[in-house]
Amino acid sequence: MIRKLFDKYHSMSGRLRATFWFFVCSILQRGISVITTPIFSRLLTPAEYGQFSVFNSWLSIVSVIVTLNLSAGVYTMGIVKFREEEKVFTSSLQGLTLTLCFIWTVVYLVLRDFWNGLFSLTTVQMLAMMLMIWSGAAFSFWMTTQRNQFRYRLLIAVTLVVSVAKPGIGIYLVRHAQDKVTARILGLAFVEVAAYTGFFVVQMYRGRKFFSARFWKYAVLFNLPLIPHYLSNSVLSAGDRIMIQKMVGEYQAGIYSLAYSISQIMLMVNESLNKTMSPYLYQKIREKDYKAMPKVVYPSLALIGFANLILIAVAPEVMAVFAPPQYYDAIYVIPPVAMSVYISYLYLCFAPYEFYFEKRKWTTIGTLTSAVLNIVLNYIFIRLFGYYAAGYTTLVCYLVNSAMHYYFMRKVCREYLDSIKPYDPKILLSITGVFMAVGFIYIPTYQNRIARYSLTLFLLIILFLARGKVIPLVKGIFKKD
Repeated sequence: MIRKLFDKYHSMSGRLRATFWFFVCSILQRGISVITTPIFSRLLTPAEYGQFSVFNSWLSIVSVIVTLNLSAGVYTMGIVKFREEEKVFTSSLQGLTLTLCFIWTVVYLVLRDFWNGLFSLTTVQMLAMMLMIWSGAAFSFWMTTQRNQFRYRLLIAVTLVVSVAKPGIGIYLVRHAQDKVTARILGLAFVEVAAYTGFFVVQMYRGRKFFSARFWKYAVLFNLPLIPHYLSNSVLSAGDRIMIQKMVGEYQAGIYSLAYSISQIMLMVNESLNKTMSPYLYQKIREKDYKAMPKVVYPSLALIGFANLILIAVAPEVMAVFAPPQYYDAIYVIPPVAMSVYISYLYLCFAPYEFYFEKRKWTTIGTLTSAVLNIVLNYIFIRLFGYYAAGYTTLVCYLVNSAMHYYFMRKVCREYLDSIKPYDPKILLSITGVFMAVGFIYIPTYQNRIARYSLTLFLLIILFLARGKVIPLVKGIFKKD
């Protein structure tokens, strides 16, 4: 058996082998973080856990504003468009990112008291955030080049070292510090700066170009219209924790954040599949092979839905492992947030059409509308129902986001692709409807273990009886044309 697996691995093409290891990297990054969550939930009080989670929420939002997300879409497009000048393009964008980080650091220092009050963070924490924003972007530039060239060995080594060092150093500092939240943040900042600075130096040396008016202008003009979109995505995924802290308290933010973190375990599946699916979808759009896409998208949606249902089914047991008893009530947040993870993947199946035909305004309209709606709904319902409401407002807003992007995908198809229908809406609604219905049925069973286990057994029997259809569908995801 093992011999066959090795033979199959060695028979893979270089591209497929690289894809496999990129998947492993994603699992390592999130997996080790997940494994160490029970340690930090016991080293930190719920209030401290809430403070740290809010810091991460601000980090994801501020990084978009500071760096303009230059290491994302525009860089991926640019290294293809400027293939002959890839090294120069890379070093100039590294230079632009460093410049933006420096300017925003000066802006922060000049108005330090204002920013500290706005973010509810200390000066040390804010400066650590700026360092993490820069080093994270530097690493993202390098990582994208590695993926683009299907180089995975060094990426795996770096990912493994960083994934182990972050919690390792964090645990040591938290155990020996009075200010445990700052210690946790400084541990992350130290590891990232130490591990990622070298990639900045290497890429600057290879490109030997800090400033390029042409590339700086191209990058800013390309990404600027997308900033509301990127920012809205960050608000959708992180804004609820900030609002809970401001409106209810850090203790409640900590409890909600832990439930949110547990639900985000499924993002490992999401991101791993997306890293494989996204290039495939773009390729099929370019080749105008639209009929091949549903054969992969439908099974992948079913797989994501099933993975999230497993988490919903065992939420009480998972919570008992991940945290002490004071977090237990957060199990009721897990189902809606896990459903949001599924819906966010659904959006990823529609978005490539907007990006491929460069309809950035439509992309921004859809995501911005959802983010604004999320803020409004959180403001209303968190006041009425407490932090539990945030999980459900997040789900509603992700549903609105996916619905809008589905509409824009259809609009693209009408204008550019002779009104083709890439996906059958009935099938999409069926998969989504069944998944969400079963997910909601689980919630009342959390207080009755026999009922929950009986429901799970019933679903597993159905799955076993349908295995003849299920297995070929799952295989179809990984055997793309």
